[in-house]
Amino acid sequence: MPMFRRNRAKAREWAAVLLAAAALFGVPTVQAQQTPDIDSAQNPFLGSVPSSKPAAGTLNLTLREAINRGLRANLGLLLSGEETNAANGTRWQALSRLLPQVNGAVSGLQQELNLQAMVGPNTLPPTIPAIPSPFHVFDTRLYVSAPLLNLSDLQASRAASHQLSASRFTYQQARDTVVLAVGNAYLMEIAGKAQVQAATAERNTAQALYQLAKDRETAGLNPQIDTLRALVELKTQQENLLTAENTYATEKLNLARAIGLPDGQKFELATQVPYTPMASQAIADAVAEAYQHRGDYQAAMAEVAAAEAQLRAARAERYPSVGVNANWGDIGTGGFTDGHQTYLVAGSVKVPLFQGGRVRGEIETAEARLHQAQNKLSDLKEQIDYDVRTALLNLNTNANQVNVAQTNTALAAQTLDQSRDRFASGVTNNVEVVQAQQAVAQADEVYIASLYRYSVSKLNLARAMGVAERDGLSYLGEK
Repeated sequence: MPMFRRNRAKAREWAAVLLAAAALFGVPTVQAQQTPDIDSAQNPFLGSVPSSKPAAGTLNLTLREAINRGLRANLGLLLSGEETNAANGTRWQALSRLLPQVNGAVSGLQQELNLQAMVGPNTLPPTIPAIPSPFHVFDTRLYVSAPLLNLSDLQASRAASHQLSASRFTYQQARDTVVLAVGNAYLMEIAGKAQVQAATAERNTAQALYQLAKDRETAGLNPQIDTLRALVELKTQQENLLTAENTYATEKLNLARAIGLPDGQKFELATQVPYTPMASQAIADAVAEAYQHRGDYQAAMAEVAAAEAQLRAARAERYPSVGVNANWGDIGTGGFTDGHQTYLVAGSVKVPLFQGGRVRGEIETAEARLHQAQNKLSDLKEQIDYDVRTALLNLNTNANQVNVAQTNTALAAQTLDQSRDRFASGVTNNVEVVQAQQAVAQADEVYIASLYRYSVSKLNLARAMGVAERDGLSYLGEK
């Protein structure tokens, strides 16, 4: 029963850790536990484009350097940057429809005609041959076309500019996400290392208590059942240590993947993140700062502006457009030396009369997209308020949990010392000692998990406010 209670408590504790990690990227928690490999493969912020060769020796990786590496090599950020480049290309395409188009051409022609076949038999005067000598034509020309007034293309260009702004704000939000993803991976590794150290200490304690029980059995002071209990506990702690070491090694791989370390690069963590209480912050101030700095909120507002411009562009297709076309060049029959200047200038006014309902369809589509963008903006505004409030609640709760877990760890250690002394004195059997060992192991796990959750909640608050890249490290106490 004590072992069952301990395992059940341990499962609850690490389930909470998994829930916190899944919440970082908005992954549904049930799906995250059922198919973690698929989720990891589909989340670009957990991957990277690594550098080519590993550095010699072991890299001492600080939290700041890890984040900087992530901001250079993280796959999610690189993909977001290419989306911004694509939006910039789309903007240039829209802008090009408002700018003059200039082209040049050089052509040469040699031709022989059959005049008799062209005008009919017996119609040419005797002085004109039916098949004259071949002739040559050389033409060098510059073509220019320019729109003078096209309101639809003008509004489409403005819509593309707003889309580019939205993409840039999305890229800014992606940088905050990279800080959160890399920071979480780094904190997970710190927790994994602490778990290995705790499991090692618990294994050593179990080894010492097993030796004590064995010595007392040899001396005839305790029955064999005490030695068997101590041996079972020793094997359990050895198994826990193996699990902790495997988890720690896996977390190192996850961190290396997120920041683009080359395959085979050896590294060790060089930054410790101790428990540092954070100053309280007013909810209203935090929400206001989030509206000001959140990249996704700024991107959503730019999306609304783009949809409004696109609607105006669709409506403007019913208006006339004005343009001009011109060309200038030199044409001759014998070469460039006997040519003569020619040119053409023509203005045009295009008046749409009947377009078969195409413009109406484009207007309705643009109106629907505008309503979608407005609804998404309204929902996001409420979501930001929820994110900030939730982050502050979690921060306060996790801070209290750290304090409670720290006290409980000290009490469990005292209990184990007293139980070991009582067993060594022959006052009690080692059931009490085994239970105390399990209580220490559980308290250590809870304390490590609470420290991890508290540090991650700081990063979550920074990201909820849109300042993860700017203030994330300072929230964790990094100078």
